[in-house]
Amino acid sequence: MVYRDDYFIRHSISVSAVILRAWITHKYSGGDLNVKWEENLLHAVAKNYTLLKTVPPFERPFKDHQVCLEWNMDYIWNLRANKIPQCPLENAVLLFADVVTLLGFLYASSGENTGIVKKFLRFHNRELEATRRQRIDYPVFTVSLWLYLLHYCKANLCGILYFVDSNEMYGTPSVFLTEEGHLHIQMHLVKGEDLAVKTKFTMPLKEWFRLDISFNGGQIIVTTSIGQDLESYHNQTISFREDFYYNDTAGYFIIGGSRYVAGIEGFFGPLKYYRLHTLHPTQIFNPLLEKQLAEQIKSYYERCAQVQEIVSMYTSTVQQGGGRQEACNLQNSYLDLKLRYGSPSTCRAFPWEKELKDRHPGLFQALLEMGLWTVPRNQNESVLEIGRRIFEKAVKRLSTVDGLHQISSVVPFLMDSSCCGYHKASYYLAVFYETGLNVPRDQLQGMLYSLVGGQGSERLSSMNLGYKHYQGIDNYPLDWELSYAYYSNIATKTPLDQHTLQGDQAYVETIRLKDDETLKVQTKEDGDVFMWLKHEATRGNAAAQQRLAQMLFWGQQGVAKNPEAAIEWYAKGALETEDPALIYDYAIVLFKGQGVKKNRRLALELMKKAASKGLHQAVNGLGWYYHKFKKNYVKAAKYWLKAEEMGNPDASYNLGVLYLDGIFPGVPERNQTLAGEYFHKAAQGGHIEGTLWCSLYYITGNLETFPRDPEKAVVWAKHVAEKNGYLGHVIRKGLNAYLEGSWHEALLYYVLAAETGIEVSQTNLAHICEERPDLAKRYLGVNCVWRYYNFSVFQIGAPSFAYLKMGDLYYYGHQNQSQDLELSVQMYAQAALDGDSQGFFNLALLIEEGAIIPHHILDFLEIDPTIHSNNISILQELYERCWSQSSEESFSPCSLAWLYLHLRLIWGAVLHSALIYFLGTFLLSVLIAWTVQYFQFVSASGSGPTPARSSSEPPAPTASPAVTPAADASAQDRPTVTNNAEPRE
Repeated sequence: MVYRDDYFIRHSISVSAVILRAWITHKYSGGDLNVKWEENLLHAVAKNYTLLKTVPPFERPFKDHQVCLEWNMDYIWNLRANKIPQCPLENAVLLFADVVTLLGFLYASSGENTGIVKKFLRFHNRELEATRRQRIDYPVFTVSLWLYLLHYCKANLCGILYFVDSNEMYGTPSVFLTEEGHLHIQMHLVKGEDLAVKTKFTMPLKEWFRLDISFNGGQIIVTTSIGQDLESYHNQTISFREDFYYNDTAGYFIIGGSRYVAGIEGFFGPLKYYRLHTLHPTQIFNPLLEKQLAEQIKSYYERCAQVQEIVSMYTSTVQQGGGRQEACNLQNSYLDLKLRYGSPSTCRAFPWEKELKDRHPGLFQALLEMGLWTVPRNQNESVLEIGRRIFEKAVKRLSTVDGLHQISSVVPFLMDSSCCGYHKASYYLAVFYETGLNVPRDQLQGMLYSLVGGQGSERLSSMNLGYKHYQGIDNYPLDWELSYAYYSNIATKTPLDQHTLQGDQAYVETIRLKDDETLKVQTKEDGDVFMWLKHEATRGNAAAQQRLAQMLFWGQQGVAKNPEAAIEWYAKGALETEDPALIYDYAIVLFKGQGVKKNRRLALELMKKAASKGLHQAVNGLGWYYHKFKKNYVKAAKYWLKAEEMGNPDASYNLGVLYLDGIFPGVPERNQTLAGEYFHKAAQGGHIEGTLWCSLYYITGNLETFPRDPEKAVVWAKHVAEKNGYLGHVIRKGLNAYLEGSWHEALLYYVLAAETGIEVSQTNLAHICEERPDLAKRYLGVNCVWRYYNFSVFQIGAPSFAYLKMGDLYYYGHQNQSQDLELSVQMYAQAALDGDSQGFFNLALLIEEGAIIPHHILDFLEIDPTIHSNNISILQELYERCWSQSSEESFSPCSLAWLYLHLRLIWGAVLHSALIYFLGTFLLSVLIAWTVQYFQFVSASGSGPTPARSSSEPPAPTASPAVTPAADASAQDRPTVTNNAEPRE
């Protein structure tokens, strides 16, 4: 630590901070030398410390070792003595190696109990990690974040940024906002206690500002800066003599809300964390990157403040009536009758109407046409109610035959509705601008209204934001922790929404527009399927009664949600039949008083009756009864253990709750590990709350059995959020419109559902765009088929036909998309892996065309390249799998292709065999012999026969062989053939 490295001192310790401590303890009260100094420090009667100045490693002197080196060693060392080594990676720039960007994009905080979870890891660099460990009781760090506050905290405290340790306790630092707008900064001390301080100044409202907090030992400096030049708004320095305990890796950070505290109402901007440095605000580099979007947010709330003021003044003036109404109409009997039974009249003599009517024409038109006497008197409630009415008026116009054509005219109404706090309108606007649905596509405006809707806790807006950050699309950065913050907000509301009998909700069903059989059973209250079920239920059919009650209670299969009618069927089935499921369902309704007066005595009797028939849900229900009403945890655990053995996921979850709360019989304290195991088992059985706990464990990583995995946390939270009834209502409206042939309305609602990231709506929307390409091309500003099929294939559980469609689009190219054979192969391979025979068939066709399947795709399909080393072998395997996966009993394209391949192989084998060479030689010889004979015949026919010459005298004798003349031999042995030259044998 004193000298520089040299030939003898090879690894001198690098120290950036030295703290000298001194304390006094009583000899007999903790001053044991064998005890760790931290424990002695807790019992000290007096203590102090000072920070020693350290010398950087390369400014230290060399030590004189009084040793002579050999000349060559001395020469080599002198060459390297004054060279400072270059540091790799993390320690390249030591000053900024500790900077962590916790948030790089805007986050809409709704003021609820959800937020962003971040976790620090230990430094890989040993010097940085050593420094971090040394500063556990002397924190040196800086936090810089941007904020836009809409309101001060409505509770005691609202979360901004705070640390939660492994014991689920607040650590250092913990920064909250108070009801009055002050900052509440809390620290954990070395001695185990907590210390908090409140700033003297308040935070600005509806203004972007940067908050910088620096810790340097016991000194805290808080600075707020606003404006483009970051002019200092407030600054405060707070000093303490206590020792703060600071270990930023022994837990996790939360930005916004959590299950411990609600978050702020507003927006978070970029957040940087300097883990080992304290910096002056002028040294901090943390710009507001999304300046345009931030300015749009500010402008939006400025405009909305004006809209809300107009609505409030107008409403209060109309509602007061009485003396002020005479300014509009004279009082007489006729006007009284008109006021009571006719269209509502409103006063049009507002002094500020002329100034603002040009700026808000749609708003004044809507107010003039609206009856405001039934609007709530409370200002906030009245503004929200008017926003709802304006929205419903706009949606009514969108539901007409040419509804999409009306979008541009209803956008101003939706803007006013959004400003009134009715954020379903915000989500409509976000989708219109993001997809260019009959408006010019504007992604900045789309982001604005999506963030505004998310801040207003609109379920579909939050799901839209979660999905975009989960996939990193549409200019949203990929950020799983940020995605989890949005999805978890809706996921926690989903089970509550399901048990709420009010609101526009429907059961989320996986119904594909390509599935004709499923579409046939969709019905309504006057449909054939519903009427048949009702007829059977009236006759006492228990199965029909249960199905009818479920359809009415949850709003399934196209039937509108009607809990009152459902309960009638539950009661009828439970009291008239012995069906245990109906008895159990009615018992639950009586216990909870859902649509009927509570009757705990009758409910318990019915529950016991259903349990006696072996229904595991009823056994679990008995445990729930003893837990909730009797507080008898022994009996509750007994029934839950029995139900859990029967495979009931609710029982698994309930047992986990007992362990989590530390009330499991015979177990003296909490056991989060066992609780997590039961929650995981419940989640695998489809239990919503169990799934939520598992996603929480995965995002925090505080349990060893659940290692931190933000992506998995998002997947689990997304799975629950997509069961939300408000999303189901939108999907159902789209499906009903499709079945009725209302194409405009179907396209509208499926676009709204698809942009939340639910896969079934994405594929259904792509299917609609394939059926009606004219409609998609006219009204949508995006490539509908490509966009939504492409989105769907990146979802978990995507259908095989979506992969096949994307494979085709990559193979042929689509509009502005170029051909990509590699991606086409990947899509077909995924379809094949899902068991689709067409995927195998298409891969085989690509090989037939000369394409090469990469080895990683073959591994993906579990085809061993060492066994199938050539294309023919791979083709055989693909066609065989294609045939085996085919659902057709008779000949299929796969079987025919397999047969054709084998015929080609047989023919090729024949052509290359020895027999074919022999046959070829023989046939060639015959052909040559026939050709020679033919030409000889032609030659002989051309010269003709020579006639015999007659003479009176015999010819002169000549020498001839002693054989019979040929002519005579021919004449004797065979008949003569005239004019035909034949070869002789």
